[in-house]
Amino acid sequence: MDRATYQRLYDQLATMDDVRRLTREEHWDEELLFVIHTHRVTRDATRRFYIVKRQAPKLAAQHRRGRSLLEIAREWKFPPVLMGQILLGELGVPRRQIWQTFLHPETASTPALRREVERLLEADPIYSPRGMELQRERGRKGEERLHSWLDRHGIGYRTEQDLRGKFTKTPDALLDEPIVFLGQKISWIESKANFGDDVELRKNLRRQLGPYTQLFGEGAVVYWYGFVEGAESPPGILLWDGPTIESLTPTVPTKSAAAPAARPK
Repeated sequence: MDRATYQRLYDQLATMDDVRRLTREEHWDEELLFVIHTHRVTRDATRRFYIVKRQAPKLAAQHRRGRSLLEIAREWKFPPVLMGQILLGELGVPRRQIWQTFLHPETASTPALRREVERLLEADPIYSPRGMELQRERGRKGEERLHSWLDRHGIGYRTEQDLRGKFTKTPDALLDEPIVFLGQKISWIESKANFGDDVELRKNLRRQLGPYTQLFGEGAVVYWYGFVEGAESPPGILLWDGPTIESLTPTVPTKSAAAPAARPK
């Protein structure tokens, strides 16, 4: 996706209504738009979290005077579940009880609080337990898609679970024997079930991809929902999207021969 298009979508995707509108009007994949929307919401929430938290006493007082938690969250354009957690803490609810209430609204101390929490959960597709589980599910599906591609082509690999405890950081697939693509040897592949914009690429490089090259050598990362056109990866790391990896037909390397090249169909 070119940068201008991505920036236009990012700027417009402030709410779930925007996701549905652009899906309907411009025929974008709804899940892709939701991923971009999630980037925008989570980054804004991180940037403004302590700004909102400093206002918690004033906002809690508004709630005591009758304003709902959801009304306050919408006025501040802040994720409803996060706002609810901040304000319940300000209202004296113990931290453990707060999360328990969001996991199981029926455990709320009063019927009124239960109704408020249920409204917050319904309005928050990102920070609610259901939203977080859907995000984990996207990650699992991305890993399964990668492993399925490797299995389909007979490429041996070890998973993050196989490698747990053996290295400080582990990729989603560490190849038993490297493959070669456009002259670069690939020893590992990481799956990312999101969109690779510049912010995401920098974050992933610092936390994961850079250490992988130090531990295992050159590799590749797959952003299943695509990445911005012209995005640059550091030396030793290839950027792939879903269509790219699905178009590759690697030959299974053997120990007795040099690793053959993966090639587009």
